This record gives sequence, C-alpha cells and structure tokens, in this order.
Amino acid sequence: MFVISLHYTSPLERIDALMSAHVEWLDRNYEAGVFLASGRKVPRTGGVTLAAGVSREELDAIVAEDPFAKEGVAVHEITEFVATKTAPALSAYRQQL
Repeated sequence: MFVISLHYTSPLERIDALMSAHVEWLDRNYEAGVFLASGRKVPRTGGVTLAAGVSREELDAIVAEDPFAKEGVAVHEITEFVATKTAPALSAYRQQL
C-alpha cells in the first residue's frame, strides 16, 4: 500500500485552475481500483491519497500523469508500507510480512 503526499509549490489560484483536471485524474484512478481514499490537507497545502494494487513503478507512472505534476505546481512524495492491520472494510488490502 502507498501513501501519496502532495505538496503545492504554486499559489492556490494556479492550483484551483487545474483542479478539474486533477479531479478527473483522481476519478480515473478510483475507477481503475488504484486509489482508496484522498483529500486535502488541513491547512490547504496539498493533499493525501491512499493507493494499492499496483507496483511502485506503476504508481510512479500514474502520479506522473497528474495534471499538478505535469504543470509543475506540486510535488508528490510516495511512501510504501506493508498494511499488516486494517479496518474490516480494507481487509482485501491486508498484507503479510
């Protein structure tokens, strides 16, 4: 499983101008079964997404397609972890060491 931490590097006006395209990118990856949850950081300095079911290399390619990345208005930090314990609703994503 992966945590994608997004950090804005441009003013919010520029972020907001690209938000519709970013949401379309999120929607495609939810439909593909890659993204599990996402949302804005508080305060609004970026966002966080949980992803699973792909390799790190595949996720790197997916993240590179984010309009925020393509336009250079944000940076993504990807942290991989082994989800050995989950809520029942996420049991399909539980992993073994």
